[in-house]
Amino acid sequence: MGSRSRLKKTMRHLLRQLAECRKAATAVEYGLILALVVLAMFGALQLTATATTDMWNNVSNKVQAAH
Repeated sequence: MGSRSRLKKTMRHLLRQLAECRKAATAVEYGLILALVVLAMFGALQLTATATTDMWNNVSNKVQAAH
């Protein structure tokens, strides 16, 4: 048996075991949940950063106008 066919057989075996393993499915689910949480955090951070920048620009404009 060639090394390539052995590799294919080994990969099929590993993939079959992974598909049957409940721990792997749970890990994938947690990974997806974590990805959604991170995306939500990035969105919230971007909105907060924009609001903060706008606020400081407003303060700067008012200070310059007061002089």
